[in-house]
Amino acid sequence: MASLTFTELVEIIMTPSLPVIIIGLILILGGPIIFHLVLSSSSTYTVPPSVLLLGPDNAGKTALLTLFERGTKPSSTHTSQVSHSIELNASTDSVTKASFRNHDDSTGTHTKFFLVDTPGHGKLRNVAMGKLARTEKTKAVVFVVDAAALGEQETIAPTAAYLYDVLLFLQKKATSKGKDKASIPVLIAANKMDLFTALPATMVKTHLEVELTRIRASRSKGLLDSGVGIDDVGSEEQDGWLGEYGSEKFTFQQMGEFDIDVEVLAGSVLTEEPGADKWWWWIAQRI
Repeated sequence: MASLTFTELVEIIMTPSLPVIIIGLILILGGPIIFHLVLSSSSTYTVPPSVLLLGPDNAGKTALLTLFERGTKPSSTHTSQVSHSIELNASTDSVTKASFRNHDDSTGTHTKFFLVDTPGHGKLRNVAMGKLARTEKTKAVVFVVDAAALGEQETIAPTAAYLYDVLLFLQKKATSKGKDKASIPVLIAANKMDLFTALPATMVKTHLEVELTRIRASRSKGLLDSGVGIDDVGSEEQDGWLGEYGSEKFTFQQMGEFDIDVEVLAGSVLTEEPGADKWWWWIAQRI
């Protein structure tokens, strides 16, 4: 009986009819879609984490991306107008492997991640901030600065203003009540240490903290002078206050209150010493 039922079933399937044709079309057209949905929802289908390269233009972000991708210093660079990402492999197996030159090594344990370069020009900064807003897979931020020019007010002011916006955004995200609440560590990569005018990492840190303090005070005063109702000033000022609310001076240590680790490391894209290995090792430990 079972054999007869199977035979009848085969005959029905093989006999052309409208129901059979409709079912066949559904399977042919819907099968790939169903397969994709099942695959994307499974735990084995994962998107690699991302690390964002932020910072003002001419700081060396694109050159750093090229260095990590090719393993050799770039012969020439250009100012990025659009975001660009590359897939890399990082390993923390040992200190000897803590080099971007080994990211394509097949031995050892590696973690794949996307390194995303963003445009630093002021008029295109909304592109970078848009990338930062989509932080579901963002594991870290590398904020590249030109350590050789930070001693000049025309460089430190816009650099610190950009950094203020980035840190404040991460601070608000870390204290949000949404499901995407996350604390993202920040590396301030003090680039161009090969130049004579470059400030050491400690001075880069101090200069940025002083300027961020000034910006914080200026924005707070601007809010008070804007005509906002006295009942609203307190809450709005606190929302836009970077670091410990009410503190006289800003320090990167204050970001620890929001579980945001900020570290300043010196390096150079164009020379092997001090090079970029410290930046790469910092990234590898956080993905």
